[in-house]
Amino acid sequence: MKNLLNFLCILVFFSSTNGELVDIDSNNIETVLNSHELVFINFYADWCRFSRMLAPIFKAASDEAIKKFPQTGLVALGRVDCDKNPDIAQRFSVNKYPTMKLFRNGQMTKREYRGQRSADALVNFLKEQMKDPIHHFATEEEMDDFEARKRSIIGYFSSKDSKDYETFEKIAKSLKEDCDFFVAIGDVSSKERQSGDNIIFRPTGGDPDMVYLGSLSNHDLLKAWSTDKCVPLVREITFQNGEELTEEGLPFLILFHKKEDTESLELYKKVLSRNLIHEKARVNFLEADCDTFSHPLHHLGKSTSDCPLIAIDSFKHMYLFPNFNDLSVPGKLKSFLEDLHSGKLHREFHHGPDQSDNAAKENAPPPPLPSLTPEIKEHLKKQGRDPDEIEKQAQDQFLKQQKEATKDKPKLTTAKSVFKNLMPSERRYTLMDRVKDEL
Repeated sequence: MKNLLNFLCILVFFSSTNGELVDIDSNNIETVLNSHELVFINFYADWCRFSRMLAPIFKAASDEAIKKFPQTGLVALGRVDCDKNPDIAQRFSVNKYPTMKLFRNGQMTKREYRGQRSADALVNFLKEQMKDPIHHFATEEEMDDFEARKRSIIGYFSSKDSKDYETFEKIAKSLKEDCDFFVAIGDVSSKERQSGDNIIFRPTGGDPDMVYLGSLSNHDLLKAWSTDKCVPLVREITFQNGEELTEEGLPFLILFHKKEDTESLELYKKVLSRNLIHEKARVNFLEADCDTFSHPLHHLGKSTSDCPLIAIDSFKHMYLFPNFNDLSVPGKLKSFLEDLHSGKLHREFHHGPDQSDNAAKENAPPPPLPSLTPEIKEHLKKQGRDPDEIEKQAQDQFLKQQKEATKDKPKLTTAKSVFKNLMPSERRYTLMDRVKDEL
């Protein structure tokens, strides 16, 4: 009975919305997202002049899209009134109006639409999104001679009519901008299917293939594996992709290095992969060319001659990792990131070093001085040496080392965020905090 009711609800939903621009709110958003392969949403506010300009264009695009994609459950265009649904706007990190975002199989893609604002352009964007991203090997020779120019995932299947292939196809559509996807079907793939259908990752540069060992029909498991392979731990930031990276909303941990300085980059990657892989969901690990991004270095009081350098950009402030050579010291970079997450870096930007740190140093009991055991003293006397003098020398050396170790750390080098300027231009959108009377 419950399944019948669910079916009737979906049937009513399709009969009432198929062919129309869908008004989305908290009551129907899950149904809309999960009932279509693609959902293109316009997040708007009625008081925003740019939103009002886009409204008839988006409606025309919706009408045209229904003609291009008449199949039920394929494509839907919807709109969210963000003043009436602030929870939805917050959920999808909408902070300017209007914003157009694409959802595939219920999941938001990481890049919002930034193309031309015409009905034809919007429909063409959807047509591009609906293209099959999978390249098919026609012969064994073509498959054997293939060299990856981009990170590639290759599937070997007995048939396209399987749950395994359906899962592979969904992953390919989700990650087509990050990886190339290839398949070999039937006899062409037979030698690669000795133990059944198979999926491999082929990196660039001639590195060995990596075999997927999980269930081919487990969408979440295969997507996690594919994402890990297609989206590298450390990405290069450029002026071309900077806007997209800021759009992901994660603070940046950036290595500034000379293009020819591959040694520093390899060390950076090594430390991140060994000690900070768990931070990938909270921080974007990036590398930047010192010459290209000399402006942020200037704000930190540095120049290209000071590279390599490591800094955090939180989109509010920039924080310089005190000493690049400390990258190899266990826990140093991890502690730097923890200070970001705890708010300590932000506090020190405004108020200087935490008083709690100073108080802890002042209240800590002094460490015990080194002393010689009676046995060692007796042994030294037999050698004609003065044990008291030797003990005093050891204690003086210990106190000197303690003094060096407890010196106040250098003042944190900070600046206002520079990379937030790579975010979308406010001249193209209405920002949420802009006074409505200005429009």
